[in-house]
Amino acid sequence: MLIKRVEIKDGYKRFHHLTIDLGQSPKRIIALVGPNGCGKSSVLDALLYRYTNQQRMIGRQGRPTEYHSMTGGAYAAASSIVVDFDKGTFNDVVGQKHALSPEKHNTLFSFRSCYRYNSQVKISETRAVPAIGANEYGASVTADLDQKMEDNYRRLLGAFNKYLRESNSTFQDAAAHIIGEINNSLNRCLDLEIDHLGIVENNQGTLYFKKADHPSPIEFNYLSAGEKEAVDIIVDLYLRKPDYDDTIFLIDEPELHINTAIQRKLLKEIDSLIGPNCQIWLATHSIGFLRALQEDLRDKSQIIYFPPNKRYAAERIDLVPLKPSPAVWQTIFSTALDDLTELLSPQRLIYCEGRDVPGSGGRELGLDARVYNLVFGELQDQTLFVSSGGNTELDQRRSIALRVLSKALPKLEIWVLKDRDIGSGKSISEAERQDALSKGDASLRILLRWEIENYLFDKELLIAYCTKHGRSFDETAYDALIPNIADDDVKMHANAIKVLCGVDINYGTDAFKLDLAALITPATSVYKALESCIFERA
Repeated sequence: MLIKRVEIKDGYKRFHHLTIDLGQSPKRIIALVGPNGCGKSSVLDALLYRYTNQQRMIGRQGRPTEYHSMTGGAYAAASSIVVDFDKGTFNDVVGQKHALSPEKHNTLFSFRSCYRYNSQVKISETRAVPAIGANEYGASVTADLDQKMEDNYRRLLGAFNKYLRESNSTFQDAAAHIIGEINNSLNRCLDLEIDHLGIVENNQGTLYFKKADHPSPIEFNYLSAGEKEAVDIIVDLYLRKPDYDDTIFLIDEPELHINTAIQRKLLKEIDSLIGPNCQIWLATHSIGFLRALQEDLRDKSQIIYFPPNKRYAAERIDLVPLKPSPAVWQTIFSTALDDLTELLSPQRLIYCEGRDVPGSGGRELGLDARVYNLVFGELQDQTLFVSSGGNTELDQRRSIALRVLSKALPKLEIWVLKDRDIGSGKSISEAERQDALSKGDASLRILLRWEIENYLFDKELLIAYCTKHGRSFDETAYDALIPNIADDDVKMHANAIKVLCGVDINYGTDAFKLDLAALITPATSVYKALESCIFERA
């Protein structure tokens, strides 16, 4: 079960009209990232409201309709929240759930609020609790307390007694069976595992844990807040696995009270415990979670970023998943780190020719670097191109950077990318280029064509540009103007090329070049040519 698109309109909580479009191939983990107050949690509330307004309650109690309104008035228009799934419309998937066994009727969504308050769990008697598939305990909206641990402890005891009764196992074997998988998850996150399930009749009605440096078992109530949080989430997900196997999991800020190192491990464990046919929606600004999304779960994640400068309550806002790149990750991490984002570095710097003076805030002004970062930012998102002056300055600046940066960032690679006019400003032959590569340092790259414009003004891109904008391209005139795309000085013909593409001559040349760069996708021959000479050193 995967959500593809969400539309929230008519003044639901923080939004005048918000659309989140994940595309035709939505991924498993959807991370809602942005500063406090941007509306991340309101998206989760909207999904819950769309469901509970028409179907069954999730959690112990709902909120009045005023809670869901931007103005504080009644908000009853569930039809103003549109949710499209990979399996059809909202009503389609609800109908599919109702066709299943009764214990799965209310398992379309599973929800955890950020207020997971479980400071004390100690019971004095056993009693029945509702089936977990009923989804009738815990929080109903993101502002609710989410107290699930006591009921889940009772469920663990019930599962233990059922297994003991039906399997003819010993007491110890039955306990090991019930807590074994939970302990595997806990061990991957914490220096902690369940020792035993307690004995209610002996006034030990709680979970007991063992730690490597502790002489005796510790009851749940004496764990740290962060340890309790991790145990709570892991136990809850473990118990939900059988019934919530085709479900949208909504989790609001699961990182609270948990340190950064554990956050990263916990997100990986959340992913592991939730079934393969499910989707996970997270509202977060956790450093640890972001690192897990960047490195460990990148192929199964999409990040929806809420920019702080948008007028969400007054305008229509359309959000789509970010395409990973060094600049994008810096923006995302700035939510969690503020001015510490400069401590994050890519794995590789490539010095290229171009304007070396940065703009405000260190913004890259060199056209060449901006083009390369635009072209390779997604597939080479740990590489950052930096403009560093003319070709004679690149080697000198690389040498200085190596001496300085290698002390703090020993794994950082620094390459040099030069245009092919390295022969005193004149284009060199391919044989001379190969000779320079063979004699040069392994970090040296040289373009196969004269300079970046010889790739940007390639006929393939100009035709694509004209097609995109509904214009005709004068191919005959182009062939007469540029007989040799590899070796000609095409930069001098920029205005003429704009005319061939039906572009106003007053339109900025750099802006035109960046428009063309955006068309260099991995499917184009221009992309393959650049990739070959830069990353394969061909």
